[in-house]
Amino acid sequence: MIRFLNSVWYNFKEYIILTVLVILSLFIISQNHSPAVQRVRAIAFGTFATVTSVVSDVVNIKSLKKENEQLRETNAKLMLQLSKLREAAIINEELKGLVALKDTSGYPLIPASVVSKSLSRVQGTITLNVGNIDSVKVGMPVITDKGLVGIIYSVSGNYSIARTLQNVDLKITVKDERTRENGLMKWNGENLVIVNVPKTFQIKKGDRIITSELSSLVPFPVPVGVAAGSNNIETGIFNEIKVIPFVDFAKVENVFVIKTVASKEIDSLELNFLKKYQ
Repeated sequence: MIRFLNSVWYNFKEYIILTVLVILSLFIISQNHSPAVQRVRAIAFGTFATVTSVVSDVVNIKSLKKENEQLRETNAKLMLQLSKLREAAIINEELKGLVALKDTSGYPLIPASVVSKSLSRVQGTITLNVGNIDSVKVGMPVITDKGLVGIIYSVSGNYSIARTLQNVDLKITVKDERTRENGLMKWNGENLVIVNVPKTFQIKKGDRIITSELSSLVPFPVPVGVAAGSNNIETGIFNEIKVIPFVDFAKVENVFVIKTVASKEIDSLELNFLKKYQ
């Protein structure tokens, strides 16, 4: 013990003496009540308090900055998780609609996903992840739970391409669900329109437009859109009716191909019609 104390004294005697002198000086100052010493003591304590406050603020600012960075990181992660959950909810709602459609439809349906799109102004097409091995054929309609999307016009082993209704080369025979009046619908580059509509027809704004049984491409009623009134009154005895489609072609992701079984004679006629525009 004595050797240890000697070693401490030998190595730190300057610091020990300094500490003792400082403590002794502070004690003497604290016992001195003269006005000059009291002012010095007040200035010293004030300066010490200020320095302590500044150091404390600096430490707190660094701590708050680090805490803010952690909160921003947490918020970013939560934002990404929320975005994924919202996307999953949207896809879930869409798939629920498609499942309900498949359950209630009496037609054979082939589920498919859109793997690419061409949303040009006049040649709207979508590529599906189903093809010949899935029994997809040219001329089959493509739908969602909202309505008609388009018609298959090209098929490979594993993929197929469908012309959407926003394609100038696709023409569909449709009818007014209320008045039962038929017409030929096409995409004019800006709008879906029913052309050459006699002015004697009673098609009104808001009427539901569905596919007509007169077309072998879609020989059963599939919702297409709603009439939006006369888009451009043609000269003579015909009108042109604008149609707002039910399907948002820019957002469609999952579809069904209707596995129709048309007669060979009608099917051949329709295929020849399609090939004229390929």
